[in-house]
Amino acid sequence: MPASSTDTFAACIGLDWASKKHDVALQPSNSDVVELSVLPHTPEAIHAWVAQLRDRFEGQPVALCTEQKQGALIYALCQYDFIVLYPVNPQTVAKYRRAFTPSRAKDDPTDACILLELLLKHRDKLTAWQPGSSQIRELQKLVEWRRKFVDDGVRLTNRITDILKGYYPQALDWFTDKNTLVFCDFLTQYPTLEAAQQEASDQLNQFFLAHHCRYKKTNAKRIEQIKAATPLTNDVGVIEPSKMIVKALAFQLRTLLLSIEQFNERIEQLFAQMPEADLFAALPGAGEHLAPRLLLAFGEERSRFSSAQELLQYAGIAPVTERSGKKDWVHWRWSCPKFLRQSFVEWAEQSRQHSFWAKAFYEAQKRKGKTHQEAIRALAFKWIRIIWRCWQDRKPYDEAKYLLALKKKGSPLVAQLAL
Repeated sequence: MPASSTDTFAACIGLDWASKKHDVALQPSNSDVVELSVLPHTPEAIHAWVAQLRDRFEGQPVALCTEQKQGALIYALCQYDFIVLYPVNPQTVAKYRRAFTPSRAKDDPTDACILLELLLKHRDKLTAWQPGSSQIRELQKLVEWRRKFVDDGVRLTNRITDILKGYYPQALDWFTDKNTLVFCDFLTQYPTLEAAQQEASDQLNQFFLAHHCRYKKTNAKRIEQIKAATPLTNDVGVIEPSKMIVKALAFQLRTLLLSIEQFNERIEQLFAQMPEADLFAALPGAGEHLAPRLLLAFGEERSRFSSAQELLQYAGIAPVTERSGKKDWVHWRWSCPKFLRQSFVEWAEQSRQHSFWAKAFYEAQKRKGKTHQEAIRALAFKWIRIIWRCWQDRKPYDEAKYLLALKKKGSPLVAQLAL
């Protein structure tokens, strides 16, 4: 590569990461020679390699291109101020490789050289990654894992429901909400209908009271149903294994629910410390769970997106148009941060219940023949443009002001709201 390609950095590095070792392709700014090496994936080896880079290039900036944007290697490298990280999509590397290797031959050192070539020849199309503050990064990891734990809870309740339907279906009727400690503890203490019916009514009532079930009529109705219930089956070959499975799943669900509560407390603490917390907490339907996710979607750096359209494209909300000859078609973006898109879509769904114009806009989209998901994505598209302006101006969203603006522009939504 020509040395002029590296003139803004002391060196450019392409690094192909793996779980056991990392292949490195390095080219100094004063040389056309590419140096290949292998870096073991151990903390000691990584930090020693970075120390060598600092000494060799006297602390001058070094550009490093890799397929990761998060993970062990990124966490290790982002703490060094002289290393500028350029993460790229793995699909970018794969398609670049196939463009010149139709046989699809692949090798880690080759991928390291491709990453280096992307950095040297196409750096103007890459974006340097700037890690956020420690609070932002902690909040980001917590909200992402909290959402995963919620999904795990859904899977566990579905498994429990499936097993209970086979031998103990009455328990499903006694508890409307399955993601609760009282449901888990009831199944642990009374895993069969026989165990529940053998318990005295006073003891059952004490159990419900101990779990903050304070409605006397509801508790009395449950106890009455327990005593009057008829077993679905008396087959020991069905009941005994099912009982063990339900107790094991209920234990897992209980542990998960307690962990989610701990996550909620920490997320609430971190979110309250953010300077922009009030701006996102005021959004209709954001609530305690979606407001932190929306804050993270926009981030701390206002220069990150030059326009709302850039954010819409990055988040995967803006559709993609493809044209070829006389044909063209529109589809949603397949490559985007999925959790980010999920955050906007879930909030748009919630906003319908708290915003007059959002509900009217959704209904208008449905009348046009849009599916539910298409209408929600269209609503999310409109919301992002509004919030981006609020975020840029550092002004909280005001529903009354926005409705007045719609009226001034003569929006058809205003006429629909008057109905």
